[in-house]
Amino acid sequence: MRFLLAPFACFLLFMASADAPAEKPVSVPTGAHGLDLSHALDPARINLRSSAVLVIDPAKRSALVARDVRTVRPIASITKLMTAMVTLDGKLPLERSVQIVEADIDHLKGTGSRLRIGTRVTRRELLRLALMASENRAAAALARTYPGGTQAFVAAMNRKAAALGMTNSHFRDSTGLSHQNVATAQDLARMVLAARKYPLIRQFTTTARHSVRLPGSGTLEFRNSNRLVQTGNRDWHIGLSKTGYTAEAGRCLVMEATIGGRPLVFVLLNSWGKLTPIGDANRIRRWMEANARPPRHIG
Repeated sequence: MRFLLAPFACFLLFMASADAPAEKPVSVPTGAHGLDLSHALDPARINLRSSAVLVIDPAKRSALVARDVRTVRPIASITKLMTAMVTLDGKLPLERSVQIVEADIDHLKGTGSRLRIGTRVTRRELLRLALMASENRAAAALARTYPGGTQAFVAAMNRKAAALGMTNSHFRDSTGLSHQNVATAQDLARMVLAARKYPLIRQFTTTARHSVRLPGSGTLEFRNSNRLVQTGNRDWHIGLSKTGYTAEAGRCLVMEATIGGRPLVFVLLNSWGKLTPIGDANRIRRWMEANARPPRHIG
């Protein structure tokens, strides 16, 4: 199976310039959207259970594992990577205090939050909590306090998606709670490759735990929503991570992780078991490591 890891002739125009300035808008080439999947491994051969799977090697511009990468699906809180990019592109002051208000409450799904109404934290903390702990009120507040408000923020999200060549994606809110936030696995690989250009996104999505002092609530500890990051799993070298879940989207996971010295992008969508994306990621890693070993010489 080693031939599956060899460079393929197809070019995937996902990557932005390697020396793109930090925290500035990142452009990703939008031409030649086609993706040659003819050499990609069928996920069924390694018992992957996510409905949509895409693993790419950006350095070799090749797809290693692929299933149903062009189906448009709800993406839940994977949305928050786009929320973070738009926030950082807007160059809003990260140390400015933002108050959580009634408008930030989730009335769509009724999800709870540890950020009480009236709580004040910096925009930097909102960004961190939205990315690492998938805090919905944090993401809602980031959009609400953008110039022009939430509507302008969502419009900026969709403009950013278009600029990145995410031609089958659409955003309706900044949290991912809306089932109208949709994309394909192929588009999400583009988004991950763009998001990894932002040092704060890399840092915050891979923070295992973070404590925040909140007046009236004491010190609250937040944990990363990705168990591979939260537990400090030594088998993984994760450079970027985001999870997502709604009933419509199922369990979702995107990551950039280095395996055998190779940075890879993982997209796993619509997994219905709580730990299925983690299990699928581990199965891919073990398959990659097993097939990257040099052949044994006998005699």
